Amino acid sequence: MFFVFFLATIVIFGPLFGAAIFQWLWNITMPEAFGLRQIRFWVAFRLLLIAAFLTSGGLIRLAFDLR
Repeated sequence: MFFVFFLATIVIFGPLFGAAIFQWLWNITMPEAFGLRQIRFWVAFRLLLIAAFLTSGGLIRLAFDLR
């Protein structure tokens, strides 16, 4: 039961945490390096999902690949 709760927590909060880290890195790097504007959280989340989809072959594989 603990494992199921732990896995559900990771599946729910993992991408949100990843998007927050991505947004923070973008906002401190890109405006200075390339003159781009800062992005909002949900834009970072969508970019993270697009990158995951493009590099893993799909979101379902990404979520359920337990190798």
